[in-house]
Amino acid sequence: MIIGVPREVKDHESRVGVTPAGVKALVEAGHKVLVETNAGALSAMPDAEYQSAGAEIVGSAYDVWRLADMVVKVKEPVEKEYKHFREGLILFTYLHLAPLPELTNALLENKVIGIAYETVRDRTGALPLLTPMSEVAGRMSVQVGAAYLEKEHGGRGVLLGGVPGVPPGNVCIIGGGIVGTNAAKIALGMGAKVTLIDLNLNRLRELDDIFNGRLYTVASNSYNIERATSEADLVIGGVLIPGAAAPKIVTKAMVAKMKQGAVIVDVAIDQGGCIETAHPTTHSDPSYVVDGVVHYCVTNMPAAVPNTSTLALTNATFPYVLKLARLGAQAAIAEDKGIAEGVNTYAGVLTYGAVAAAQKRDWKPVADLL
Repeated sequence: MIIGVPREVKDHESRVGVTPAGVKALVEAGHKVLVETNAGALSAMPDAEYQSAGAEIVGSAYDVWRLADMVVKVKEPVEKEYKHFREGLILFTYLHLAPLPELTNALLENKVIGIAYETVRDRTGALPLLTPMSEVAGRMSVQVGAAYLEKEHGGRGVLLGGVPGVPPGNVCIIGGGIVGTNAAKIALGMGAKVTLIDLNLNRLRELDDIFNGRLYTVASNSYNIERATSEADLVIGGVLIPGAAAPKIVTKAMVAKMKQGAVIVDVAIDQGGCIETAHPTTHSDPSYVVDGVVHYCVTNMPAAVPNTSTLALTNATFPYVLKLARLGAQAAIAEDKGIAEGVNTYAGVLTYGAVAAAQKRDWKPVADLL
């Protein structure tokens, strides 16, 4: 198979879909890999490393897309990439289609086989390709939030860890999944007072054990959320429903009652955000203010640390890339139920129920189309 690795074009997206180590393994398995010039440069992976691993360096994105049987990316295609879509192309990347009807239309109209990292499942039912970036984004959310609490970024001027004689900042984390757990690790490590809110009482029990009672666990309901957010200096949104639009857990009214200069970091913004006042931002223009509250809602937060993020992501994605290259899309989907869960579009048909529900479209399971 010919595998194409284009340079990412989303704003300040610095990651790359395949590392030189991945190229070497693919070439040794008998495949051909086309890498666009400077695709890995911002992840500290120069063209020379790709060439020495056996890749062919290609000068234009057009040729990478045109010649490849499968394109491996990091972020969902942006509008100027839609022109590259064609029937039968395998696109393996984060898609986050629920809030993106235009991208969904383009994939369906061109009959692209769209396999989304964020909906692939492993044998335990977990989301192995979402986990590494959720780990990075969860840890970064506190780092970013701490910076935006500084006065020069419009924040309250609060040091999260406090100092002797001065209490630490309050961090409220919505969601006890991968994002929330990693955010809690960093916030506690910085010395903050941390409250974590989740619907699942068993998960709250687990987190209470994991952190040895050092964080406050709170059952999710509107009363508790309003109270916790009104007391918080930093609110981190980390609620996920796989493949679906994120529910709006924190309402406009709740944001209006938060402290002036408090900060919101909505990590769920890729799926529409779990804060009602959140809308997507970019690394070029990352924040805005609503009711005196600073909002940071960058849709590709891990791109700020591309070397770490690329290595973490490709550690997880590469076995699936290798299987798709070895078997082809149809056989891999038929053989591997986890890959089948990742298929969002196939032969012009939407194949993921949560996306269909978010966009009010019809859909069919991919198994019905094979």
